[in-house]
Amino acid sequence: MRDPASEAQGAEELTTRPTPANVSAEDNSDEFETAGTADPEAAAEEEMTEGLEEETAEAVDAPLTREALLDAAKAVLEKEASDITTDDIRHLRQQYNAFRKEAAAADAVQDAAEPEEDEEFKALLAEIRAKKAEHAAKVEAEKAENLRRKEEIIAEILSLAEDTDNVNRTFPRYRELQDEFNALGEVPATEETSIWKRFQDARERFSDNLKINKELRDYDFKKNLDTKQLLLSEAEALATEEDVITAYRRLQELHNKWRQAGPVAKEFREEIWDKFKAASAEVNKRYQAYFEARKAREAENEAGKAALCDRLESMDLKSLKTFAAWDEATKAVMDMQQQWRTFGFASRKMNKALFARFRELCDKFFAAKAEFFHSTREELAANLARKTALAERAEALRESTDWKSATDEFVAMQKEWKTIGTVAKKYSDAVWHRFQEACDAFFEAKKKATSGTRRAEADNLRAKREIIARLDEITEETPREDAIALLRELQEQWRQIGHVPFRDKDKVYDQYRAKTDALRDMLNMRRNRDRMERFTENISTLEGDRQKLLRERERLMRALESRRQDLRTYENNLGFLSSKSKSGNSMLAEFERKADALRADIADLEEKIKLLDAKL
Repeated sequence: MRDPASEAQGAEELTTRPTPANVSAEDNSDEFETAGTADPEAAAEEEMTEGLEEETAEAVDAPLTREALLDAAKAVLEKEASDITTDDIRHLRQQYNAFRKEAAAADAVQDAAEPEEDEEFKALLAEIRAKKAEHAAKVEAEKAENLRRKEEIIAEILSLAEDTDNVNRTFPRYRELQDEFNALGEVPATEETSIWKRFQDARERFSDNLKINKELRDYDFKKNLDTKQLLLSEAEALATEEDVITAYRRLQELHNKWRQAGPVAKEFREEIWDKFKAASAEVNKRYQAYFEARKAREAENEAGKAALCDRLESMDLKSLKTFAAWDEATKAVMDMQQQWRTFGFASRKMNKALFARFRELCDKFFAAKAEFFHSTREELAANLARKTALAERAEALRESTDWKSATDEFVAMQKEWKTIGTVAKKYSDAVWHRFQEACDAFFEAKKKATSGTRRAEADNLRAKREIIARLDEITEETPREDAIALLRELQEQWRQIGHVPFRDKDKVYDQYRAKTDALRDMLNMRRNRDRMERFTENISTLEGDRQKLLRERERLMRALESRRQDLRTYENNLGFLSSKSKSGNSMLAEFERKADALRADIADLEEKIKLLDAKL
C-alpha cells in the first residue's frame, strides 16, 4: 500500500533550471533538463570574444619573429592538456600567418618568392593539437564511465524499491546511492536529460513504493525543506545583485543544488517550488533585458559605423587637385578613424563586414593620395631646381655695383620667378626667402650707395653686438619659459635693426647664428628631456592595458615613418642645391640643420617605442 506523503514526493524530486511561470513542478522535467544543455550566456560571451579577436587580430596584432613564434608554441605545448584552449591554437596560427605575410612582403622586393612553410612550427602545432585531442578523448571516456555508473545506480535504486520488507536495511543504502549519483561527474551531453529523468523516476518509485519508517521519512523531509528554504533565500537575494551575468550564473548553481536536494513534505512541496520558480523568473527577466539592451547598443554601433563608411565612400577623390585639398581630406579621414574607435561592437553578423569595408575605403583613400604625390613629385622637383637656380643667380649678383645692368637682370629674374609653378611646401619658404634676401640685399646696397648711411650702419653693428652679448645671459639655469621669451625678444630686436657695414655683415651674422643655434639646441634638449619624462609618466598610467599601449605604439610608428619620409626627402633634394656661393652655403647649412632636427625627432620616437615595447 502506498504512503500518500511518499506518493507526492515524486514531483518534488525534480530540481532543474528556471521555467516559465505557467509550467508546474510536476510536468517540466523534460523542458528543464533540455534547457540545461545549452547556455545562452556562454554563447553570448563567445560571440563577444570572437568579435573582439577578429578586429584586434586584423587591426592591432604585430607579427612575431620566427624565434618568438617557436617559443610561444613551445610555451603552449608545456601547458597542462586541460589548460590548452582553441584560442591558444587559433592565436598561434594567426601570428604565424602574419609572420609569413610580412616575410612574403619583404622577399617580394628580391625575387617575389613565396616563403616556405616552417616545418618546425607545423610540427609543434600538430603536437599541441594531438595533446589537446588526447585530453578530450580522456574526458569523453570519463563521461562514458560516469554514465555507466549512474545507470548502475538507477538500476540498484529500482531494485531496492521492489524490496518493500527491509526498509531499515535498504534506506541507508538508498541515501548512499543518491549521494554517489550526485557526486559523479558529467555524462555525455546527449544523455544528460535522459539520465536525470530516469534517476528522478527511480527516486520517485522508491519513495512511493517503500514503507519507509515515518520518523525517518519526516526527518528526511525536514532536512530537505531546510536546504530548499536556504536555496530559496539565496535565489531571492539575487534580485538585488547588480551584476546580471553573475546573478544568472549563481542561479544555475542554485538550480543544480535544488535538483540534488531530496523531496519535502507534500503540504510544502508546491508552495516552496512556486516561490523558487518566481525568484528564478525575476533573474531570468533581468538577464533577458540585459541582452536586449546589448542588442540595442550593437544596433546603434552598427548604424554609426555604416554612416562613417557612407561618408568615406562619398568622398570625391578626383576633385582633390592640390596638396592643401589632400591635406584637408586627410584630416577628415583621420577624424573618421578616430570616431570609429569610439564605437563599440556591432552585431556579430555585421561587425567584421563593416570593419573590412571601412578598412578597404581607408586603404583606397591613402593609395590615391600616394599616387597623387608620386605623380607630382617630378614636377615639384623641377620647379624647385629652377627656383634654386634663380636664387643662386641672384646671390651671385647681389654684390654687383653695376647698378643699371644688375637692376635690369634682377627685374627679369623676378618676372621669371612668377612664371614657375609651385614647389613642395617644405621647401617653398626656404627657397623664396633665399631669393628674396639676395634681391633685397642688392637693392639695399644700391640704396646705401646713393644715400651714404655709414654712421647708421656702425650704430646697427654696435646694436647687434650688444644683442649677441645679451644672448650669453641665457644659461642652463634659466627657466625654459624665461629663456624662450628672452630669445624671442632678442631675435625680434635683431630683425628690426638695419644693415651693418658690408665687411662686418657675415662675421656678425655668423656669431649671432652660432649662439642662437646653440641656445636652440640647449632648449630642445631640455624640452626633449621633459617630454620623455612626461611620456614615461603617461605610459605608466596605461600599464596593464595592452590595447591602449598598442594603439599608442601604432601612433608613434606612424609619426616615426612620417619623420623618416621627411628626412629622405630632405636628403634627396639637397642634391638640387648648389654651394658655389656664400648664400648657397648658408642655404645648405639651413637644410642640414632641419635634417639634423628630424634625426633627433626620429631618435626620440625610437626611444619612446622602446619604452612601450618594454611595457608590452
